[in-house]
This record gives sequence, C-alpha cells and structure tokens, in this order.
Amino acid sequence: MRLSPELDDKLAALARERKRSKSELASEAIATFVDIDAWQVARITESLDEARSGAPGVLHEGVARWVESWDTGRELHRPRPKKS
Repeated sequence: MRLSPELDDKLAALARERKRSKSELASEAIATFVDIDAWQVARITESLDEARSGAPGVLHEGVARWVESWDTGRELHRPRPKKS
C-alpha cells in the first residue's frame, strides 16, 4: 500500500511505540474502518428502506432538539415516531 511520506513516518513511529509492525497496525486500522463503514451503510440502507415503506418516522427537528438537550441537565426524552 502506498502512503505519503508523512503518514508512513507517523505509522512507523506508532509501530515502534507499540512494538508492533506497520503491517499489523495498518491491517487493524483497515479492519476497523471496514467494520464501521459496513455497519453504517447497512443502517442507512435499512433506514431508507423503512422510510420508503411509508412507516412512521421521526421529524428531523425533534431529533435535533433531543440531541441539543444532551449534557444540559435537562435532557429531553428520545423522540418517538408519530402514530398514523
């Protein structure tokens, strides 16, 4: 795999610190990325399929208000889909 000289230097330094090979660290990083990205793509696909099916959903504004309330001491309840 080709890396920029700067990234290769950082990877080499990290490998020395962790007493592992650059290949081991790169393989671990790629595996983690692939697992996370595959999970995310699957959830997005599920959500789009659900939305296209006409299932009730939650409005963006409700989710935004909920997220903005996190760590405020007055966290709102998680928004629920409206019943048809």
